[in-house]
Amino acid sequence: MQRRSLVTDDKSSTSNPEEELETRFPTAYTILFLLIIVVAALTWIIPAGQYERSMNEEVGREVAVPGTYETVEPNPQGFVDVMLAPTAGFYDPDSYAANAIDVALFILFLGGFLGVMNATGAIDTGIRSAMHRLEGREIWMIPILMTLFALGGTTYGMAEETLAFYAILIPVIISAGYDAVTGVAIILIGAGIGVLGSTINPFATVIASNAADIPFTDGIVLRFVLLVGGLLICAAYVMRYARRVKDDPSRSVVAGQRDAHRRIFLQGHDEIEDFELTGIQKIALVIFTLTFIVMIWGVSTQGWWMARMGALFFGAAIVIGIIARLGEKKLTSSFVDGARDLLGVALVVGLARGIVVIMEQGMIADTILHSAETTLGGLPQLAFINLMFWIEVGMSFFVPSSSGLAVLSMPILAPLADFADVGRDLVVTAYQSANGLVNLINPTFAVVIGGLAIGRVSYDRWLVFIWPLLLILAIFISVVISIGAFL
Repeated sequence: MQRRSLVTDDKSSTSNPEEELETRFPTAYTILFLLIIVVAALTWIIPAGQYERSMNEEVGREVAVPGTYETVEPNPQGFVDVMLAPTAGFYDPDSYAANAIDVALFILFLGGFLGVMNATGAIDTGIRSAMHRLEGREIWMIPILMTLFALGGTTYGMAEETLAFYAILIPVIISAGYDAVTGVAIILIGAGIGVLGSTINPFATVIASNAADIPFTDGIVLRFVLLVGGLLICAAYVMRYARRVKDDPSRSVVAGQRDAHRRIFLQGHDEIEDFELTGIQKIALVIFTLTFIVMIWGVSTQGWWMARMGALFFGAAIVIGIIARLGEKKLTSSFVDGARDLLGVALVVGLARGIVVIMEQGMIADTILHSAETTLGGLPQLAFINLMFWIEVGMSFFVPSSSGLAVLSMPILAPLADFADVGRDLVVTAYQSANGLVNLINPTFAVVIGGLAIGRVSYDRWLVFIWPLLLILAIFISVVISIGAFL
């Protein structure tokens, strides 16, 4: 069986003029590097400043102390800093956001695992078997899967972990008659709406609430409204789009890449006439499924992060290779080839974090935060909470990490709610809603750029697909938090 490439494609995939037109938009690498340059330029314009910081034991990190902002000696970022930013993005011990090296290594181990799994032929055969059984009912995969991803988002902040599912789900979705955008949307929007409506998410709700000095259960009812309402809106939106694409493939936002996507994700699929799984393939699929179940269990209950998840996929790849009798050479070559397919995604992670590194080294993050603090002072309830939401939207583009943004902004902005006669829990809700909304499109968020890269969906095509949904969600959130201001 030929190896399926998830990030790169042969020259024939862009031979169609329509496909070439759609790929003229700059790649994710170019977009992110340009953003690094833009943020570096801002460090020459925005005054440098800092808040004093003190250790918050409940949060487990140093947080800003309100009222202590002062200007400091500027540290504008130049050419050398820009060139070092991608490397620093992989590992910066002084950053308040998570380092990217562990995420990038996890992606490579995941790619190796998928490469070994593809070598068994179980995925291709399984796809045909699943489509045969679901014929006529494929549309219901969308709300069911989006709900499952949303549960992961609202409970433990499922984000980087979703990268493991794109290569599995997208072939199934394309086989069902939909497009790659539908597959990306199920995962990215599903988990994203869960984070937007976080209820007990320790990386957003709990950290932000602790930083705001309130119990994390305060405001949980309103967040549940955002979760359920947002999920219904998103599922209906994706289902409507999917139906339209299946009825008329030319209405897909990536219609010009339809043939290329089928070659990439279904390579070898049409050559399989028998979709009965062999005994070995069934065992491989069981191990495959158990691997993801164990990953979710480990992350949600055992505090696992990327190193342990990477080890899990590495071990599972070895077990599958031995059971499938691939042999030492084919096992190792399949693993390396699979990792190579996701190398571009791993590099994107470092580039995305490089933007945050430039902002931190240029010491403009606290200045932006101080500007928000002075803007919000003395506003009435309705204006206060809505402006709070949009300020957090703006800050989320620079600090996509939910925990990083919480630690940065909540100690300063949450106490302002006391003067506006608004509950601090509503500020937490506005923060996580804003961060969740932005991270559906945020080019500085590696999960967005990485997911699009695996799905072979360009950033501009994703914006074309999602912008009406963003508008609907923004209005919905504004209405909910406005009502919450008067409750």
